[in-house]
Amino acid sequence: MKMRGQAFVIFKELGSSTNGLRQLQRFPFYGKPMRTHKNCGTDCDHCKQKPGQGTPNAANAQGNSTPNPQVPDYPPNYILFLNNLPEETNEMMLSVLFNQFLGFKEVRLVPGRHDIAFVEFENDGQAGAARDALQGFKNTPSHAMKITYAKK
Repeated sequence: MKMRGQAFVIFKELGSSTNGLRQLQRFPFYGKPMRTHKNCGTDCDHCKQKPGQGTPNAANAQGNSTPNPQVPDYPPNYILFLNNLPEETNEMMLSVLFNQFLGFKEVRLVPGRHDIAFVEFENDGQAGAARDALQGFKNTPSHAMKITYAKK
């Protein structure tokens, strides 16, 4: 299989990789905008998916009786909804993670629910950039964070 036009970069620190991913997205390289992607390993759905196969949950749309456990993705919003957070998550941890993105305002934890939180930005675009960069971020080896736009 040919892999023309692709490169793989490995970073020592997670912060450096997230920053590089964000800053090089759509950066013009030889007259074309670069498309960057975080490879989270061989066991994530979007890395297994081959072009033309549709979404990983395409079987559910075709009448498979397996329920879809994912949270629906609402229209763009300046507030992000985070779920699948580990029990030890606190406001400081999430603030440090999201503070690197332009327009970050605040993190709100939900009392009595350790697994969900809300992150507010100044506008939809800034929230979207953070969402795209941190989607699937592993707070712990067993908890990949899921980020969607909050319901308006």
